[in-house]
Amino acid sequence: MKKVIITGSNGMIGKLILQECLDRADVGSVTCITRMSLSFKHAKLIEVIHSDFTDYSPIEKHFQNQDVCFYCIGVYTGQVPTEQFNKVTIDFTKAFSEALKHKSPTATFCFLSGQGADSTEKSKVLFAKAKGIAENRLLKLNFGHTYIFRPGYIYPVTPRREPNFFYGIMRLLYKPVAFIYPNIGVTSKVLAHKMVEVGINGGSKEVYENADIRK
Repeated sequence: MKKVIITGSNGMIGKLILQECLDRADVGSVTCITRMSLSFKHAKLIEVIHSDFTDYSPIEKHFQNQDVCFYCIGVYTGQVPTEQFNKVTIDFTKAFSEALKHKSPTATFCFLSGQGADSTEKSKVLFAKAKGIAENRLLKLNFGHTYIFRPGYIYPVTPRREPNFFYGIMRLLYKPVAFIYPNIGVTSKVLAHKMVEVGINGGSKEVYENADIRK
């Protein structure tokens, strides 16, 4: 059975991935690296509270012999200053992936990126450039398998407080717009399920764009 490690498990997608992994018969354990308690217990769940997402050396034993990683840490553009956005998007990803590579070099790494990520790292758009840099650094580590997921707008299937006015409008418009232009985004449930299926069973490509996720 698979040993799974997740970070970002308090977030919209991370929560869904966590629950699906706990429900799967082929997953033996799920280690969650989190700043805040998940507030529930499960026989398969190993909860690790950790505050410094740039240094995992105090908890490195939890990265040992993991089979699949789901990395779901992220922050919305405009929610924090540019320097902090880059730190969360680039530096946090680098620190976590290097810690995992050291202890589980052949693991499968599933990275939640976003539509428009620029692998050339030349974009003037903050999100696109930062995600592109994070993806490139991750790919250079040469895990057993690396899968990058680039969803468009993610429609929440559960109630939540929207991060800003734009996302509030998008939630209202998503269903009618998606009827005409289905590739505008994907539901949170479909995205989480796709990541779990590819992470556990393997995938046919390295980068999954929004259209690939919806299939």
